Amino acid sequence: MFDLKVINSVLEQLQEERGIPKEKIIEAIEAALATAYKKEYGKKGQIVRATFNLNTGATEFSQVKIVVDETKVLFEKKEGEEAEKEEKTEKVVKTKKSKKAAEETETPVNPDDEFKVHFNPEHHILLDDAKKIKKDAKIDDEIVFPLEVKGDYGRIASQTAKQVIIQKIREAEKVSVLGEYGKREGEIVSGTVQRLERGNVFLDMGRTTAILPYEEQIPGERYRQGERVHAVLLKVEDGARGVFIKLSRSNPKFLEKLFAQEAPEVVGGTVVIKGVVREAGSRSKVAASSNDEHVDPVGSLVGQRGVRVSTVMSELGGEKIDIIEWSADPKKYIEESLSPAKVQSVEIDEAEHKATVTVAEDQQSLAIGKGGQNVRLAAKLTGWRIDIQSTKPEKDTKKDDDEDESE
Repeated sequence: MFDLKVINSVLEQLQEERGIPKEKIIEAIEAALATAYKKEYGKKGQIVRATFNLNTGATEFSQVKIVVDETKVLFEKKEGEEAEKEEKTEKVVKTKKSKKAAEETETPVNPDDEFKVHFNPEHHILLDDAKKIKKDAKIDDEIVFPLEVKGDYGRIASQTAKQVIIQKIREAEKVSVLGEYGKREGEIVSGTVQRLERGNVFLDMGRTTAILPYEEQIPGERYRQGERVHAVLLKVEDGARGVFIKLSRSNPKFLEKLFAQEAPEVVGGTVVIKGVVREAGSRSKVAASSNDEHVDPVGSLVGQRGVRVSTVMSELGGEKIDIIEWSADPKKYIEESLSPAKVQSVEIDEAEHKATVTVAEDQQSLAIGKGGQNVRLAAKLTGWRIDIQSTKPEKDTKKDDDEDESE
C-alpha cells in the first residue's frame, strides 16, 4: 500500500527543511488513515484509531470505547408512557430550559442530566462490561478493540485523508516555527524581501514569512524584491492564518542589538547599554556604563577610529548616533545627554522633575538641536524635563556695563 522509501525520504526532507519531527508526520498519517477508515466503514459516534508501522508499512485499526456508568450517560427508554416522558425530559435537558419550562412539560428534570450525554454502544462501554475485559477498568478509561483491516478506500475517504495529512503537517510546522522563533524575540534576524504591500514589507525567513510594518521601518528607506534585510524580532504570535512574526528596524532595541554584534564588551557584560532613544533615520542617543574601571564604555562602542559606530550607522542608513557615558548622578547624566553641546551648569528641581540647563549663547542652538531634536532626545534618555537657558559672552556683558556707566 505504501512506498516506504518515498515516505522515509519525505519524512527526512520535512524534518530537515521545515523542522517537523518524524513522529508528527506519522501521527498525521495515522490520523488520516483513521479518518478514511471511519468515513468508509465506520458508524456514528465510533472512535477509530490507526497504528502505522514505518518499518513494515503495515497498518492496524482499532475501535476505542470510553468506560461509563449511569452518572455519565443518559439511557434511552423504549416503550409506552416511559418513552414519551423520556423524550420530553431530553428536550428539557438539551435546551436547558428554565424551571418554568420544565413545569410546562410536567416532567421532572434532574439538573445533573444537563451534563450527561446519550449512551452510544459504539462510543461507550459500561463499567461492569469493561471489567470483564479489563479487571482494573475505571470510569473514563479506554477499552480498545481490534478492527478488520480494509484495503479499499473510496475517493471521498481518500480525499479526506489527504486533507487531514495536510492539516496535521501545517499544525506541526506551526508548532515548530513558534518553538524556533518564540525563543528569538529581541534578536536580530534577516530575511529576503518577498513582496511589498500597502507600505508593509514581507520577508521570506526560509521556513516562514515575517512582516516589517510601515511604522517599524526607517523613514526614507526603500526596499527591493530579493534584497536581504536585517531587523529585530519584535513579536511572535500564533494567529488564525498561521504564525505572525513582526519585525522592526526603527525600534531602539535594533540599535542596541547592532552594537552588541559589533562590541564584544557588550556581549561579555563588561559594558552595559543603559538606555537608547531614537528618532529613526535621523538621530539616536545611547547611554553606556562599564563594570570595569579600566574599560571606557564610550570608546568600546565607538571602536578604534570609529569603525564600530560607523558600521552601525551604515546599517541604519547614516543615522547620527551620540554615545555618552551613563551616570547615577542626574546632573552629570543630563549634562552628558546634551552632547555635543557644552554645558555650564545644571540645576535640578526634584519636585517637578525638571532640570534647568545653562549654556553659553553660542552653544544654545547646538544644545537644543534642529527642531529641538537634541534636547528632546536628551529628555527621553534621562527621563527629566529639560529647559535650556543661555548666558551672554563676557565681552558683551562688559560692554553693557560700560554703556550703563556712561549713561
